[in-house]
Amino acid sequence: MNKLMLKAGVFAMSVISASVAAKVSPDEAARLGQDLTPIGAEKAANADGSIPAWDGGYSDHSVEVVRGNDPFADDKPLFTITHDNLDEHKEHLSEGQIAMFNEYSDYKMIVYPTHRSATYPDELWPKIKSNAENAEMVAGGNGVENFDTAIPFPIPENGLEAVWNHITRYRGGAVTRNVAQFPVLANGDYNTVELKETLVFPEYLEIGRQEADDNVLFYFMQEVEAPSRLTGTVLLVHETINQVKEGRRAWIYNAGQRRVRRAPNVAYDGPGTAADGLRTSDNLDMYNGAPDKYNWELKGKKEVYIPYNNFKIMDPELSYDEIIKAGHMNQDLIRYEKHRVWVVEGSLKDGERHIYSKRTMYLDEDTWTASLVDHYDGRGELWRVGEALNTQFYNQDVPWMAAEALYDLDSGRYISLGLGNEESTYMEWDISPNREDFSTNALRRKGFR
Repeated sequence: MNKLMLKAGVFAMSVISASVAAKVSPDEAARLGQDLTPIGAEKAANADGSIPAWDGGYSDHSVEVVRGNDPFADDKPLFTITHDNLDEHKEHLSEGQIAMFNEYSDYKMIVYPTHRSATYPDELWPKIKSNAENAEMVAGGNGVENFDTAIPFPIPENGLEAVWNHITRYRGGAVTRNVAQFPVLANGDYNTVELKETLVFPEYLEIGRQEADDNVLFYFMQEVEAPSRLTGTVLLVHETINQVKEGRRAWIYNAGQRRVRRAPNVAYDGPGTAADGLRTSDNLDMYNGAPDKYNWELKGKKEVYIPYNNFKIMDPELSYDEIIKAGHMNQDLIRYEKHRVWVVEGSLKDGERHIYSKRTMYLDEDTWTASLVDHYDGRGELWRVGEALNTQFYNQDVPWMAAEALYDLDSGRYISLGLGNEESTYMEWDISPNREDFSTNALRRKGFR
């Protein structure tokens, strides 16, 4: 048994070098689908049964739209964590979550029964098992080779492998979503930034992955549709797999300048699009991009209350004003469950520069999503708290997020991204894009419309 497959709640230190190849033996890979789920999580329930065994996840392709259809709407809360009973629950919280209770007297977490709803399309399972036997890190861990589609290291042996699982995890193959971003002031005032985002992995292009997609993990396009002062700004990213062989390729069309230019600052701690300085480029999707600035240490597993099955907050009957509040999002609308997570700590390498000196990431074992991330400033003080509102898009077998939030403890401001309650069209899954749709020529055409 892999020595880091620990009982939940127990921490251990990984001493395995991040540069070691991650291939596991056929006997070890055979555990996937047996005592481990096909994605590498522990299949069994935890000791007291508060985390059930994984039974295949929740899938229902008869439902056309997940937004507004909560399969767990009848669940009753188990309890609510408040400032008054915080000490009883600290062992299942991150340092960042505890800080939110200390910062805001009205902060609470409503905890519900745990549903291990995460599942993926059947065709991914054999690919992930093959990855376990064949994928390996290269270039000092800053690239991955010999892996197919998603999750190269389902049985991780060090922190960097776990981080790569988050970076490469499956998010539907090809999808367009219309969502809103909210930079929120300390008093709760906000401006809505409307975004149209398209994410496509080369395997899901109309003609599939070709030689032209060599070293491309995915294509991403983000179009700003409101407010008017930003309308027409378009970002194009070709995310690379081996980021030492070739770094991220990014371009931006600036509506004011009416031209396409390379955007090397769309990486690391470069400013996030229309974020009012509240997030970095690598804060999007909780964490993205080249992992080379940090030493990543796998601490082990822990049972933590994380946002999960957040169907309620996706309800189209809700307005953004009902969700976005001063200090934090409306906690009455966010569902928390106890889940096992991998704890990974990233410490800034000597000689590297980044506004975050340390990041502690809590990766959901059933999806590899970074569900919580605690961010520390240059003094080593806790600064920002990231939270992913995990949701299973069960009509597509896609674990993703209803939204993500990043709370700034120093300023009392925060940013939320991903809500689509007031958007007429939210998620479009049945798309078949061409590679040309992600060219600089396509970027120009979108800008000139």
